[in-house]
Amino acid sequence: MTLVSERPAPEPGAEDTAAAAHRKGRWIDHWEPENPDFWEKKGKKVAKRNLMFSVFAEHLGFNVWVLYSILVTQMGSAGFAFMQGDAAVNNALILISVPVIVGAILRIPYTFAVSRFGGRGFTTFSAGMLLVPTIGLAIAFSQPSTPMWVFVVLAALTGFGGGNFSSSMANISFFFPESKKGAALGINAAGGNLGVAVTQLAMPLVIAGALLFTAQDEAGYRFALTVAALFWVPFILIAAFGAWTRMDSISGAKPDGDSYPRAMKNKHTWIMAFLYIGTFGSFVGFSFAFPTLLRAYFPELQNVGWMVALGNLAFIGALVGSFARPAGGWFADKVGGAKLTFFVFVGLSASIAAVMGSLALESFPLYLISFIGLFIITGVGNGSTYRMIPMIFSASVRHRAESEGISMEKALASAKRQAGAAIGVIGAVGAFGGFVLQQALRLSNVHLGTMAPAFWIYAVVFLVMASVTWWYYLRTSFAISRAPSLAHANV
Repeated sequence: MTLVSERPAPEPGAEDTAAAAHRKGRWIDHWEPENPDFWEKKGKKVAKRNLMFSVFAEHLGFNVWVLYSILVTQMGSAGFAFMQGDAAVNNALILISVPVIVGAILRIPYTFAVSRFGGRGFTTFSAGMLLVPTIGLAIAFSQPSTPMWVFVVLAALTGFGGGNFSSSMANISFFFPESKKGAALGINAAGGNLGVAVTQLAMPLVIAGALLFTAQDEAGYRFALTVAALFWVPFILIAAFGAWTRMDSISGAKPDGDSYPRAMKNKHTWIMAFLYIGTFGSFVGFSFAFPTLLRAYFPELQNVGWMVALGNLAFIGALVGSFARPAGGWFADKVGGAKLTFFVFVGLSASIAAVMGSLALESFPLYLISFIGLFIITGVGNGSTYRMIPMIFSASVRHRAESEGISMEKALASAKRQAGAAIGVIGAVGAFGGFVLQQALRLSNVHLGTMAPAFWIYAVVFLVMASVTWWYYLRTSFAISRAPSLAHANV
């Protein structure tokens, strides 16, 4: 597509020959996705192209973010002493926790980075940044004397991949009209989440393949881990190049200065952040920890060659959870987001009980099935909680508009901006919940010699979250900003 800079910017619906008014550096100065004529003739093609490259870059962010979940299971075989013996599980939980906390922290600044640097520039940077931990890990694995602190630093650098989700979602939201935004963001989110499953399927296969060409001793495993770390480098280079040459930045993609403070002062931002800990936090936390848990509870699986090559089927959990997310959003449209979220938390508590039952019976099939059920429910919950957020803010401002005589059109526009600001914070807090979950497992194992108490605490917390959902969003006496009508809305 030939990008032509025009001055002045065309009037809405004008028949300009370019897809939009551009200036140097692929900045779009004129963008009107809500104009049907503009969207059909010019906007749709540009938006879809940006979505495609955004999904690819975000997917790679998740690939790298979750990389340690597989690598730690093989580091003991590679001769790293801190990953052998009684300390192995605890050190593994530390290494897989660091990327989660870093990714959670970065989600807030990454949300606003797009407005400052542009979608094209920041997507290129965030994709290229993934080269640092992958190449760094390849160097670290090649040295048998590499201390644990080096791997902790590199784990923190893989956490940058977790921040990519927020910048990608913020960027794509500016390209699509409101009527298309939900589907576009769903595709973007699912494409990223699938990166967890792809890594947990691909990395064991890459390691097993590399071991075919070398001795299966400590040096051989170090070679295999080096290959696994470098595996993503070509894809990262393609993603960064594609973002720089094919993506665009929208000059008008600037949030208003009022929405963020309002969203932060709204108690429902923090209530939903708490609930999102239970859905997305569980998805992230258990996705990272699942391979380590399998190795800890069922060590005999390491003697089954094809199971090891497939990562003991750990990838299945993240795979079904990713596909369940858009399904959860769709189902929430039918039955109501709050109602579905309530049953999600009840289901998560029951899934934890099933997991504990499988451990008592020492049944790997039941354990795997229980966790697959848990991942499906977290995926559904991710979709249903995201469905609730815009409806809650919409209900809040509707009542405010009615009581204070504010224009309903302006009020609803404000609700959309506040919901967008809240989503960035809610996403960050939810990811932080994954870190808390992993640390609870580790501390329970260190101080009590078992992770069972942590699992039972999760079951109780999920029931508390179900109660919070009912109290604020389901009971008939519920009032958000004194608006009782929301109790009967499809929230």
